[in-house]
Amino acid sequence: MASIPNDDMVHHQSTLELEPKDMFDYSKRSQWLRAAVLGANDGLVSTASLMMGVGAVKQDMKAMILTGFAGLVAGACSMAIGEFVSVYSQLDIEVAQMKRDFNRRDIVEAEVKSLPNPWQAAAASALAFSLGAIVPLLAASFIKPYKVRILVVVVAVTMALAIFGWFGAVLGRAPTVKSTVRVVVGGWVAMSITYGLTRLIGTKGIN
Repeated sequence: MASIPNDDMVHHQSTLELEPKDMFDYSKRSQWLRAAVLGANDGLVSTASLMMGVGAVKQDMKAMILTGFAGLVAGACSMAIGEFVSVYSQLDIEVAQMKRDFNRRDIVEAEVKSLPNPWQAAAASALAFSLGAIVPLLAASFIKPYKVRILVVVVAVTMALAIFGWFGAVLGRAPTVKSTVRVVVGGWVAMSITYGLTRLIGTKGIN
C-alpha cells in the first residue's frame, strides 16, 4: 500500500517546485532594460555626434553647446512620442485580442492593468535619452580651448558608452566584454562619420 505524503512533505515539495535556482525572469527585465539602455545610448551618441559635427567646422563653444542642447530637446521629444505611439498601438492590439478571447469586461480590465503604460514608457524614454545627452554637454560646457574641448568630449563619451555597455550586459546577463566593446566602437564610428562628413561639406561643399 502506497504511503500518503503528509502536509510537511507536500509543502516542502511545492516550495522546491516554486523556488528554482534562478527564479528571476530576465526576459521581462530585458524589456525595460532595452528601452533604458538604448535611450541613453541614443542620447549620448546622437548628441555627441551633433556636437562633433558642428565642432568640425565651428570652433565656438557656444555653437557646440546650443547644438547639443537642441539635440537633447529634440531627441527626448522624439523618443517620448515614438515610444508612446508604439506602446499605445501595442496596447490597443492586445486589448482587442483579449476582448475576442474572453468576452468578459471584468477579465479584460484586470488584464489591461498589467500591460505597459504608454505614458510611463514615454517618460522613461525621454529621461533615458536626456541622461545620455547631458554627458557631452557637461563635458564641453566649461572648456574653451577648441582641441581640448573636442578631446574631453570624446573621452567623456567613451567612458559613458563603456559604462552603459557594461551595465546593460551585467543586468541582462550578457557577455560584458563583447557588449562594452560593441557599444563603444559604435559610438566612435558615429562620431567619426559625423565629424568627417560635416568637415568635408563645411570646408569644400559649401561656398
